[in-house]
Amino acid sequence: MVAMAKRKTAFELTLPARDGQTPAYRWLYDAVRSGILGGQLRPGARLPATRDFAKRYELSRGTIISAFEQLKSEGYVQGSVGSGTYVSRVLPDELLQVGRQPGEPSRATGKPLRLISGYGRRVRPFPNFKARPSRAFRANLPALELFPITLWAQIMSRRIRRASMSLLLACDAMGYRPLREAIAEYLNSSRGVNCAPEQIAIVSGVQEALDLVARLFLDPGDRVCMENPGYTGAAMVFEAVGAEIAAAGVDDQGMRLGGRSMRGARLVYVTPGHQFPLGISMSLVRRLELLEWARKSGALIFEDDYDSEYRYSGRPLPALQGLDRDGVVLLAGSFSKVLFPSLRLGYLVIPSDLTPHFAASLSVTTRHAPLLEQAVLCEFIREGHFGRHLRRMREVYAERLSILLESAKQRLAGLLKISTVEAGLQTVGWLRKGIDGESAARAAALRGVEVVPLRRYCRGPLAGEGLQLGFAALDPGEIRRGVRELAIALQGEVRRMRGGAVV
Repeated sequence: MVAMAKRKTAFELTLPARDGQTPAYRWLYDAVRSGILGGQLRPGARLPATRDFAKRYELSRGTIISAFEQLKSEGYVQGSVGSGTYVSRVLPDELLQVGRQPGEPSRATGKPLRLISGYGRRVRPFPNFKARPSRAFRANLPALELFPITLWAQIMSRRIRRASMSLLLACDAMGYRPLREAIAEYLNSSRGVNCAPEQIAIVSGVQEALDLVARLFLDPGDRVCMENPGYTGAAMVFEAVGAEIAAAGVDDQGMRLGGRSMRGARLVYVTPGHQFPLGISMSLVRRLELLEWARKSGALIFEDDYDSEYRYSGRPLPALQGLDRDGVVLLAGSFSKVLFPSLRLGYLVIPSDLTPHFAASLSVTTRHAPLLEQAVLCEFIREGHFGRHLRRMREVYAERLSILLESAKQRLAGLLKISTVEAGLQTVGWLRKGIDGESAARAAALRGVEVVPLRRYCRGPLAGEGLQLGFAALDPGEIRRGVRELAIALQGEVRRMRGGAVV
């Protein structure tokens, strides 16, 4: 007999209704056999005891034993009295030749016709973080090894032990009220935002906030203005709902305003605190001009405040929303980059008159974000741990950026010029004239270094070829190794250029 790993189960076995014409023995045999063939009963699964079968389906134990013995004789199940009955690990060869069931379409007819909506045809998958060790220069990641996971676990354990019935039940579609109050207090005091808790919706992150805004305010054919280069995750959301994207260039004051790109736009997506991916901060003059344009045009502004907590030179810049006096700005932020990526919690600050629309949309989709995690994050903020973690990470990231800049100055001079912007979790470097960004990225990957060509974020011309480099998740040794290997890769590109007579 073939050894078989047996899996215990306490689940009841639900069988199709008996038609009254088929003898009980045959009905039970057919039902269990069909469950095995259809995959509902997996190899090694334990069948309920005969007593349980008898009680549930009002059958005699003799009938059940007869059916089981027939299944056993044909190789579908195995076992013995006292030890239980299990689905065979190795099924009879004839099971592999089972013909199609009545009504099942023939393979010769091909796949059935699927009627997919316009949204379903347009939406594209957005890649998730890959679970692998951090290496130079993976972008958009915090220093996970420095997160106080023991403290987080203690707070979570405490919240579970004190869980009330309301915490186990549900919360408002807009989110856990104490967390919304804590976030409002933080945003008002630290980010220069002007909002009340009632204006805050707890979402799974900026991507959900983008999806909510797109579905509520955009119809197919509507125009959205975005920075160029800009965040591809936002563009994918807008394209999925059928919006037309117009790209606006970026200069040293942020997104350029006016021109054809903004004409007729229903929505403007911007990252004014730390432009993605270039890192530029939008000037005050440009911010005021954008707000005035939105007021006159009736458009909305989506402000993505994705990592503005981390600024290492000068004072942190307040959010654009804090200057808004006409209710035209929707501000989104996430805790995944300041705490850890798998914490799918973020917030959306909504103009007061629009909150009913967001509450209704959330109530028929996610219902609300995971309540226990909301409660844990609330205490993490209220007890001061969030503020302390931010201060500690600013110091760590500032040191790591300094090491990157110093190492690049020593080894990458003449090959890659790192931006002078000192903020965020990543920076950009401009390549020597003639070096192609994609070729440079491939050469770096061969030496165990990850960089993202800036051209991947573009929807039109770019001033020059560049690379995005993350530094926040890397210890000093890995930063230095990455610079050394990147320098070797870029030097190889220069030699290749010269060999091809490129100057």
